[in-house]
Amino acid sequence: MTAASLEHSTVPADTGEVTLLIARRVDPGHEADFELWAKGVLESAAAFPGHLGYGLFRSSGGDAPWFLVHRFRNAEACRAWQESPERAAWFADCQGHHHTEIARRTLTGMETWFAGPGSTRPAPPRWRMTISATLAIYPISVLGGLFLVPHLTALPLLLNSHPAAIHSSPCSSPSSATRSHRWRQRRTDPRG
Repeated sequence: MTAASLEHSTVPADTGEVTLLIARRVDPGHEADFELWAKGVLESAAAFPGHLGYGLFRSSGGDAPWFLVHRFRNAEACRAWQESPERAAWFADCQGHHHTEIARRTLTGMETWFAGPGSTRPAPPRWRMTISATLAIYPISVLGGLFLVPHLTALPLLLNSHPAAIHSSPCSSPSSATRSHRWRQRRTDPRG
């Protein structure tokens, strides 16, 4: 099975950061061997230009998978790692470690804002995310301008823009997106 066929949902990459999330199931009794192998893979990837960081998340127990997470500066850096001889060598040497890749996701931006905790649904299309973000942020900007700007005009520019930024940032954060997602889900859920 190829990595492309394991891809759950890929959003076309832009020039932004790329997060690669890989789930692997490890046979009981082989966790220590897998962890050594996974740490080697992650540290090898960290030496690549454009690699921003990584994480290894252990299984929560039972049949739950382990997760390897890579962050790259852009899609080109991610692709360079994926196609590298170093990565190929690690995967050629993983026979006998009793682990299998069961899922792979490539995240490139706002799609992480629109996924509820524990969600396995693919991210919405980028155009829908853009419209949702605009509908959330635009009213905040207009209201901030309407109520804050008249009181801040006497201040120098650097000082009068600061309160508006402080007001707008929490309102347009991922937690606001999560609340908005729950509200939209309740409105479209046929169970009520």
